[in-house]
Amino acid sequence: MKRWMMTVLILCATASAAQAKLVSRMIDFEHEGTALQGYLVYDDAVSGTRPGILVAHEWWGLNDYARHRADQLAEMGYVAFATDMYGKGKVTEHPEEAMEWSSTITKNIATWQARARLGLDILAKDEHVDPDRLAAVGYCFGGATVLELAFSGAPVRGVASFHGSLPVPDPETIKGMTAKLLICHGAADGFTPPEKLAEFVKALNDAGVDWEMDMYGGAVHSFTVKGAEDRGIPGLAYNAEADARSWARMQAFFAEIFGPVPVK
Repeated sequence: MKRWMMTVLILCATASAAQAKLVSRMIDFEHEGTALQGYLVYDDAVSGTRPGILVAHEWWGLNDYARHRADQLAEMGYVAFATDMYGKGKVTEHPEEAMEWSSTITKNIATWQARARLGLDILAKDEHVDPDRLAAVGYCFGGATVLELAFSGAPVRGVASFHGSLPVPDPETIKGMTAKLLICHGAADGFTPPEKLAEFVKALNDAGVDWEMDMYGGAVHSFTVKGAEDRGIPGLAYNAEADARSWARMQAFFAEIFGPVPVK
């Protein structure tokens, strides 16, 4: 019995130590009178500064899914900041409310880009981050958000958009863009009509952007989100293979723009 208890205590201590490596905190900030709150996380076992990754949430708001993705990035050795695009505590399960909140942001491109840039600035100022090595990832509304961040000329080496809407960039503002783009898109995503996809691609090509689009056969919108099909919205569904392949491609993309993952 004593030996069994000792084994349990050792295993619990080991698990606690592993969990304790991730350090997280909520950060309050403000944009144009709107109180915001983001989630910053990193692994304290990594020494020195390291690349910082901004995470932009889906149209539901800064929920557990966005924080989970930030945790995954921190476990890989990066500092991640899941930014808030709506307002402190604004998270919903209702599509109508989500559409209203996202539309409020997207109807003004300058405000949309500025709010995303503010989150990036907060990330860059963290003492654990190398401000010369920044990137961003986003999902759904957040996928479009990180593309707009890149289009604005923000100092990111690259952005990865997962099942994001594909905003067509302004040909003038995109001239200052330096970021590489990784677009992970469901080939059966009915939220992006073929003509919109063609217009998006043409705009990138006309501007000479360094971009890549990976399309996953059979995958629809929200293919990285487990349980997406349970929301009762036609055209949303999780796809395990597309989720795994797109995440692996993102990791290779970061290795390309940053070099090896930070060492613990």
